[in-house]
Amino acid sequence: MVYFDNAATTQPLPCAAAAAVNAIENFGNPSSLHKLGLNASQIVSAARKSVAASLGVSENEIFFTSGATEADNTAVFGAAYSLGKRKKRIVTTTVEHPAIAEPMKVLESEGYEIVRISPRDGTFAAEDIISAVDDNTCLVSCMLCNNETGDILPIGRAFRQIKKRFPRVLTHCDMVQGYLKLPFKAKDLGADMISISGHKVHALKGIGALYIRKGVHIRGLVYGGGQERGFRSGTESVPLIAAFGAAVDKLYKNMDSRSTYVRSLSDYLRERIEQTEGLHLNSRADGSPYVNSIYVDGLRSEIMLHFLEEREIYVSSGSACSKGKKSSVLSEYGVPDRAADSTLRISFCAENTTAQIDELIDALKAAQSTLLSVK
Repeated sequence: MVYFDNAATTQPLPCAAAAAVNAIENFGNPSSLHKLGLNASQIVSAARKSVAASLGVSENEIFFTSGATEADNTAVFGAAYSLGKRKKRIVTTTVEHPAIAEPMKVLESEGYEIVRISPRDGTFAAEDIISAVDDNTCLVSCMLCNNETGDILPIGRAFRQIKKRFPRVLTHCDMVQGYLKLPFKAKDLGADMISISGHKVHALKGIGALYIRKGVHIRGLVYGGGQERGFRSGTESVPLIAAFGAAVDKLYKNMDSRSTYVRSLSDYLRERIEQTEGLHLNSRADGSPYVNSIYVDGLRSEIMLHFLEEREIYVSSGSACSKGKKSSVLSEYGVPDRAADSTLRISFCAENTTAQIDELIDALKAAQSTLLSVK
């Protein structure tokens, strides 16, 4: 099997699975005052420390959620509803994940002014984001790395300048596709809030986290027993949290070496694409090496997905969260409709190899030979 759909989800690490099993066996409720509860609470605390260390922040600034979608929703709605009575402007981009884009539509229907910044010449300019912020702005929310093209947005530069000019404006970054892949810490981004996901970094599905900088106060969305220091109620999913912490602890210490290796894979893929007639690149060379967007002349994505799947090669045609719906992200980046209809997303992890890339290219050549001749 060749798995090139790591932007959709990753294979859990053995240490993550083992940590989850251990937490299942230590089944106490972290809020219970007896020994079983204390054991569970210590598991959660250890995972929180690992996640905090990976971002270079305090463990008291990390709040576990059910995933990045909840983290994104909490950041957007929490900031808007905390400051929105006085300030009604929110700045974001046209290429955000639906976990950001859909809440923005809701807020827009409630009377908020949503300013959506578009890329120009295939990428974003920090100045465009900065200039959209004014005295009436309550939130700026922009992703670090686009999940369809791998484009890296100039978040650090934009957020730092915004905070200098408008210190009270809250800044949020969806860091899901950059977390433990690109060498960024919270201080590098200048973000008040950061969303991350477990299953994108070889943990399990159903767990994520929201970093909220000390001193920032937003409204929570889930009320109940007061877990997560009163911000996000609900009994903690100790097995999922344990797996998240184990994966993070394993990965963040060698992030640079993994990123260097994956960059070599991305470079090799680009070389093979450029050498093969009918194959083209959508992604920029300076984007994330983990996410690569390509297209094949004359063949629709859905047909190629099934052709590759028969050969146990797994890729995607775009964001897995879109459930097959056509995305506007590629058009925002200037990709023509014909190319977008033939686009595949090749997303790597450090377990992939150049031999697997060769297998992919051979399969794409076979698809061209077989399917185009049928036409």
